[in-house]
Amino acid sequence: MAGIRVGTQGLDRRQFLGALSLGAAALALPRGLRAAAKKKRLAGIFPIGFTPVTADNQIDIDGLAAQVHFCNRGGVQGLAWPQIASGWTVLSEDERLRGAEAILSAAHGGSTAIVIGVQSRTADFKETERYAVQAEKLGADAVICIAPPGVTAPADLLAYYQQLGKATSLPLFAQTGGDFSVDLIVEMFDTIPTFRYVKDEAGDPLERVTEIRKRTHDELGCFSGRGVATMITEMERGFVGHCPYVSLADLYAAAYDAYHAGNLRRAFDQFGLIEAASSMFAQSDVGVLIARGVFRPGTTTRVAPPAPGAEARRRKVTSPEEIKHDIDTYLKPYLRA
Repeated sequence: MAGIRVGTQGLDRRQFLGALSLGAAALALPRGLRAAAKKKRLAGIFPIGFTPVTADNQIDIDGLAAQVHFCNRGGVQGLAWPQIASGWTVLSEDERLRGAEAILSAAHGGSTAIVIGVQSRTADFKETERYAVQAEKLGADAVICIAPPGVTAPADLLAYYQQLGKATSLPLFAQTGGDFSVDLIVEMFDTIPTFRYVKDEAGDPLERVTEIRKRTHDELGCFSGRGVATMITEMERGFVGHCPYVSLADLYAAAYDAYHAGNLRRAFDQFGLIEAASSMFAQSDVGVLIARGVFRPGTTTRVAPPAPGAEARRRKVTSPEEIKHDIDTYLKPYLRA
């Protein structure tokens, strides 16, 4: 199939839909593929991995692998890369393929599930397909896809995700945003056998989750994003997973485990530690993983740091040394990694 591009110089809507449907039955998938999509239930803490880079702006492959090992040590259930917090839009295809290979290699034999981001910077389905095929070949547990730019009409989005659902047998996460409606999510669930999870960041996810669960018979797993700042309420309302930064993922996992073991007070206390720490330093600061020994000193990312004042709860701009002091003083007894 030729690359699919949408825009003033690409395909119009009818051509886009026609290209997606070439060579495939409209909705049907083989029974074995349907079964494979339901084989493993993914739930828990699935942080979005950083993309560490060296002083010469090259991806730090060791740093990518180190995040997987960190999650394994901390009992963190999963890891997703590359997504928004990973700076996926400034990664080349080669960097993404090499990064995914490093992460999946590091995950071999561990308990942390790996979800690979397969969205492309244009509505080029062939690029997305290459990421998805590699992810399946190398043993990923699922793929996740943000809607491609320029594709906003519900019918077009449905067609795009239907095509992705046929590209591999891996469970599919869709990440919502903007005007992505519950109606569209439900239609995707009804017509894409591999679509088993949604990372919902459209509208008010805390309000939408009840309707999504009801209309999908509680079979579509809802994951939260937006920094997971309302985790206790999210768990109360039936989210099965949560996608914070990697920085304190082991604390999130401890809160998740306590809640789902029925120890609600302990879960509340564990999440309180996260909230208190977030008033002192930003979880989005790569310095947290430097302070915790996951990244080498001097590591940066291609994601611009928050502007001063952008994170209202942040005490001040802190150095890795200051962050380490705060972690050692207040959090060390509670950390699992």
